Amino acid sequence: MLITRKAGFSASHCTARPDWSAERNAEVYGESANPHGHGHNYELEVTLSGEPDPVTGMVMDLKELKGILNEEVVHPFDHRHLNHEVPPFDRVVPTTENVAREIWRRLARRFQDGPPGVRLHNVRLWETADVYVDYGGEDER
Repeated sequence: MLITRKAGFSASHCTARPDWSAERNAEVYGESANPHGHGHNYELEVTLSGEPDPVTGMVMDLKELKGILNEEVVHPFDHRHLNHEVPPFDRVVPTTENVAREIWRRLARRFQDGPPGVRLHNVRLWETADVYVDYGGEDER
């Protein structure tokens, strides 16, 4: 069974490689390479897999999941400039793909020893209303 919880955060970023020229960054990343950055109201969907507990009927207590999302993602990312305030984006370009991978990394460690039988299944990160990334930790398994 799959269960999904949503969370949101607002953050700014600049998608540019510091080792490239401004021209090369503009060629690859377009307007997103603006060194002053730009912001998004990100929407995050985190999906867990597992079997409902026979006593509670829940895969996981959704209040507990909300707390984990707040601790690992919302509080560290919300109203931050990712490049300057959220490692590893001081050395990794904060594309939506890389942000989704980092969210997976942060959440995966919480589910290694977390509730028995509950597994992190997917992270879906919406950058805009028409752009999202799905990440299932393929290279983490």
